[in-house]
Amino acid sequence: MIQSVLFVCLGNICRSPTAEIVLRQKAKDAGLPLRIDSAGTGSWHIGSAPHGPMQKAALQKGYDMSALRARQFRRTDYEEFDLILVMDEKNQKDVERYRPEGNNTPVRRYLDYAPDQPLRDMPDPYFNKKFDQTIDLVEQACEGLLKELRQKA
Repeated sequence: MIQSVLFVCLGNICRSPTAEIVLRQKAKDAGLPLRIDSAGTGSWHIGSAPHGPMQKAALQKGYDMSALRARQFRRTDYEEFDLILVMDEKNQKDVERYRPEGNNTPVRRYLDYAPDQPLRDMPDPYFNKKFDQTIDLVEQACEGLLKELRQKA
């Protein structure tokens, strides 16, 4: 059974903290007790709040990300989380480089949970500036993830 989920993107200031805060809210609303966190594969933003425009877009949808702070993915995350969800292929390759020998924690792309969505890699709004699109994609994938988690509960 999945009791903890970690979201991973590049800098942990846009996509993964958005996924973290959306899943936290939706899991709470659904009565699913989950431990949820996010991290980045890079170290540039450690300790930083989510990107300002991302926070603004999230707040307009009812998600307050202001208390979150970026951290870097670490090898021990494989032991601490039941499921690791990455935002794109590069994140997946970077995360897999840290997999401890013998560990079988699943690492999946988050948009795999949005089957009606043709994208597999979530575009990075830090570069494309499509913050509202990011929230829409995160919410779509969140619904699919919650459906699967409820079925396995």
